[in-house]
Amino acid sequence: MNDRIFEPLLNAEKGETLEGYVRQGGYASLRKALEMSPGDIVEEVKNSNLRGRGGAGFPTGQKWTFLPPPDGKARYLVANADEGEPGTFKDRYILTRVPHLLLEGMIITAYALGLPKGEIFLRGEYTEGREMVERAIAEAADAGFLGKNILESAFSFDVAVHSGAGAYICGEETALLESLEGKRGHPRLKPPFPASSGLYGRPTLINNVETLACIPSIVLEGGFWFASLGSQKNGGTRLFALSGRVVKPGLYELPLGTNLKELIFTCGGGIPKNRRLKGVIPGGLSAPILTEEECDIPMDFDSLARAGSMLGSGAVMVFDEEDSILRILSSTVEFYSHESCGQCTPCRDGTNVLKKLMERILSETGREEDYRALVSVARGIRGRTICPFGDAVSMAVEAMAVKYEKEILDFLEGNHG
Repeated sequence: MNDRIFEPLLNAEKGETLEGYVRQGGYASLRKALEMSPGDIVEEVKNSNLRGRGGAGFPTGQKWTFLPPPDGKARYLVANADEGEPGTFKDRYILTRVPHLLLEGMIITAYALGLPKGEIFLRGEYTEGREMVERAIAEAADAGFLGKNILESAFSFDVAVHSGAGAYICGEETALLESLEGKRGHPRLKPPFPASSGLYGRPTLINNVETLACIPSIVLEGGFWFASLGSQKNGGTRLFALSGRVVKPGLYELPLGTNLKELIFTCGGGIPKNRRLKGVIPGGLSAPILTEEECDIPMDFDSLARAGSMLGSGAVMVFDEEDSILRILSSTVEFYSHESCGQCTPCRDGTNVLKKLMERILSETGREEDYRALVSVARGIRGRTICPFGDAVSMAVEAMAVKYEKEILDFLEGNHG
């Protein structure tokens, strides 16, 4: 096997069908897993240094150990396919190009942890993804990879698909569970955590699509092999969704720890018309922006955290010297104001105030006091909400406003000069 997990499968002819997937070695990992003990599979995942690909980057093997032992009652595995982070499109490729890879990862995970029922919570707009996944589920069931006594073993596992209604907040795992239960998608107070009280109050493991899609390679090739592909404590490769001011936008699979400038200038072909790089959002809209001077950095969870940003969903959005930071900031505030679920007052009211302040800043009556208030309100939201949504808007807005303060103040001064 080469050092790319997804690339051969994504580029395979008819890789979305069971026949095409099996031709590329699909379900060989499941056969191997069923000959292993569940505990050995968990150890391989721990050894892999796989970290959650949905945004938080929590060690996957450690998260798996939080589940209590099976007690003969309902337990659930949920694949978070609610890919709503602006700039992100990696999971869509897996869902539409290699849906069996997700299913194989789910089946192995369920076997390792004793989870008889699986749910795929799918972004509502992904109609093609739903068709592909449902077809893959039917194919896998017909071939004996899903259902009762999988591959003539004692293990049984079923998967269902649930489409969301387009709410960004349902990417947060407890809001996702509320939606799965037919309720309004509001985040839950924690503790209890989903591992002990999740779907319908039962132990539940929630992993991102890309996270689960890494499991077959880890089982087939070994956890230490997977860990060797990345950097320290950041195992494996990562799917980076590169967009914005680059010559060749697209989806790139690279080892964790690859330099951000290599992604932009080597893979992405650099900035069109040789314009200057202005800034990069490295992990989806909620990741604080990096200035040009900060972009010489390894793309892994720990390096970006030390730089005051985060790898998040791996969505890399590039801006050049002709992009207005005020327009980017305005779009960011508009998005978060619209998507706030309204449960927490600091987030519900704070995002609305940020939106009004941005409208004033962009108008002819904008003043420096409006800018100062924008930064103050953004900081005031942080740490005061049930879920990380409030922190996301706070960090994203503050980073843009503070790092590009001169551009914003020059604009305001120009209005009244």
